[in-house]
Amino acid sequence: MENEGKGPKNHRRKKPVKAFTKKKKTGQPESVLIENLKSQYDTIDVSKVEKFVDLPLSHKSIKGLKESKYTKLTDIQKASVPLALQGKDILGAAQTGSGKTLAFLLPVLERLYCEQWSRVDGIGALVITPTRELAYQIFEALKKVGKYHDFSAGLIIGGKDLKFERKRMDQCNIVICTPGRLLQHMDENPLFDCVTMKILVLDEADRCLDMGFQETMNAIIANLPPMRQTLLFSATQTKSVKDLARLSLKDPSYVSVNEMTTPKGLEQSYVICELQDKLQILWSFIKNHLKQKTIIFFSTCKQVKFFYEIICKLRPGLSLLPLYGTLHQLRRMKIYEEFCRKQSAILFATDLAARGLDFPEVHWVVQADCPEDVETYIHRVGRTARYYKGGESLLLLLPSELKMVERLEEKKIPVEKIEINMTKVQNPVRKLEAFLAMDTTLKDTAQRAVSHYARAVFFMKNKDVFNVQSLDFDAFSKSLGLAVPPRIRFLSRMNKKLQQGADSAVANKLESLVSGSKNKTYFDNCDDDQEQPAETKEAQKSIKQKSKESESEPEEGYQSDESDTNIASFKFDGGKGANRGLGGNFFTSDSEDDDSNMLQLKRVDHDIETPSGIGNFEPGSERTSKKKTITKAAVVKKIIKKKIVANTKITFDEEGKSAVVHGTKEKKSDLGREYEKEDAGGIDIEKAKLVLREEDKFDKQVFKDKVKAKHREEKKRLKALKQQEQEGERDEFGESDEDEGPDLSWLPDPDQVYEQPADSDEENGPESRLSSALDESEDAKEPGSSKAKTDKRGKKRKQKGVNDLETVLKRKRKQRVEQLTADLNVNETEELALMLLRGRK
Repeated sequence: MENEGKGPKNHRRKKPVKAFTKKKKTGQPESVLIENLKSQYDTIDVSKVEKFVDLPLSHKSIKGLKESKYTKLTDIQKASVPLALQGKDILGAAQTGSGKTLAFLLPVLERLYCEQWSRVDGIGALVITPTRELAYQIFEALKKVGKYHDFSAGLIIGGKDLKFERKRMDQCNIVICTPGRLLQHMDENPLFDCVTMKILVLDEADRCLDMGFQETMNAIIANLPPMRQTLLFSATQTKSVKDLARLSLKDPSYVSVNEMTTPKGLEQSYVICELQDKLQILWSFIKNHLKQKTIIFFSTCKQVKFFYEIICKLRPGLSLLPLYGTLHQLRRMKIYEEFCRKQSAILFATDLAARGLDFPEVHWVVQADCPEDVETYIHRVGRTARYYKGGESLLLLLPSELKMVERLEEKKIPVEKIEINMTKVQNPVRKLEAFLAMDTTLKDTAQRAVSHYARAVFFMKNKDVFNVQSLDFDAFSKSLGLAVPPRIRFLSRMNKKLQQGADSAVANKLESLVSGSKNKTYFDNCDDDQEQPAETKEAQKSIKQKSKESESEPEEGYQSDESDTNIASFKFDGGKGANRGLGGNFFTSDSEDDDSNMLQLKRVDHDIETPSGIGNFEPGSERTSKKKTITKAAVVKKIIKKKIVANTKITFDEEGKSAVVHGTKEKKSDLGREYEKEDAGGIDIEKAKLVLREEDKFDKQVFKDKVKAKHREEKKRLKALKQQEQEGERDEFGESDEDEGPDLSWLPDPDQVYEQPADSDEENGPESRLSSALDESEDAKEPGSSKAKTDKRGKKRKQKGVNDLETVLKRKRKQRVEQLTADLNVNETEELALMLLRGRK
């Protein structure tokens, strides 16, 4: 009974587990929240807004801002974000490092949030930047701030996988890109569509809309929908009516906060130095600032490359990094991230790093080359003293570039001049010369750095500041370690044109003076002692000086044109006859019989190049011919035209007519050729085995043919040796080619000796006679025979003749056998030997 009572208590029922639990609805639906936010946009009081919480932003954006530690608004954010939330077009201008990136990212996120944008809706916002590094920086900021939003973002820049981007372009809601790659997707990608786009952002708008990106931006803007919101932000904002008309802005709001000024905490200074002193000043600066973070700006990529490589050779004792446009994109991103992480390093960069990049805690910005204009200067120094922190900048100016200081003062940018004690500056020229002598590639880089710097100065817009003629490139080359300065071709051509223009101007001036009737009569009647007009005196002096220079120091590659010969043959020394004053024969020719022109030196120290058509050479024709430099591309084009196949060996037959091509990778079997023509990826092992077996058959046959040929050569060699031995034996016994055997005239007649019967066959040879002689000798040995009774003297004589004849016959038989066997192969010789053996048996 107790067990019965306790049983039901022990088996208690378990509560059922619910798979889904209903959440309690808290707060208002999202659509209601969006309507409340929109209603607050028009009632924002900018004077009371100090933090992001004070703005009508979505809870997702505020949460992302808190986690990213963004709490207070900057001046540009206070002025631009409320207007952007209201849907107005904005032209925003503020100093560098003032938070412009966040000023346009927040309106983008809020606009798409209010539109309830999803991945299915396609592209909703487009952010265009001039550089890849700036696009990457904006993308990283968007990932932090928009972490809790459901939008998809894409970074579309050059140097990355184009196929990967094509497949995912239709899934991106926010696209951050550079102009070139965006236009490429517009032209080639069918998935890219901007019809539904709501907002367009141009960061560093003045750079995006200038001449460098003009055609690209015009093509992009033509593909964008006209009904959109446009935000333009830059430290130096454009005010061009043409640029604004291209963007189709509708009543834009211009927001300017400290425009065209540098940060307040920035200490700015400049130094006047010569071009050849720049490297040693930079080297001394680096050695004195080893524990600080510095950016050094140059004009060209070749300069950045050379200075980075040569200072790495000098080993200053801190990290060195280069950043310029021709580097691979992955390496550029790696250098950007590495410089951001380091506490002390030096970054050699072009203007690629001058715009928008946020490098934390940069102490110094050194401008080794003068900036193109004031805007470029502002962007360069803006890499330091960001977010109201301190920093310093140094500008190296040449004596011909001092007008840049005046332009900076016109924009109210405070720059102080400092002096450098050149006695304490370290000069590493000796080390540089040693490095360049050992490394030819480094030497080529130095030469390119000089020539590209000259080209950059030549193409600068402000000719008042930049004068390429005032620069001493020879001294600059020596300061970089170059023993011989590089040849700057465009500069030499420009100098020649200027000189020719000056000569023609002087000649035209003289012709105009001579052509006048009054002047002509005056010159004809005047003597040497009479005073001449001042203009003619100056012209005479200039032409005399030109003629002296042309005779004493001729220019390299000088060509004698008609104008040059005429100018060089002017006579102003008075003299006798027609050359007096400026009258008479004004231009004298070389054909005149004048002693002064007989041995006149026209050109000295020049190389004479014989033209191809020397028979048809005329004095007025050009004496020098320009030799075109043969490039690798030209060599490849020639090879392609000749249809030369690489890795092939062409062999001809004995006649030299038919050519057989033996390729190192050419397959001989049909199966192998089919296998080579297949485009399938990877290797089919089974099929490859079959191909190898088929190819082995051909290889074995080739090997057999080689062995047979080798044996034939060996047989021929042995045959030649035997013939030489036979000829030697014949010479020993006195045999000649004409005689078949030795002279046997001294021997007795064997028919008479052995009493040969008359009816014997005359045609029998010496062999039959030898056999009969042997038989007779055997019969003579028998007792009781008639021949045994012959005298001993005759017997000895017969035996001697038989022995001599037997040796001769053996030798003849041996020679005939050798002659027979020499023309027979192995099988025939074996058959002959068997026949001889059978005959003996």
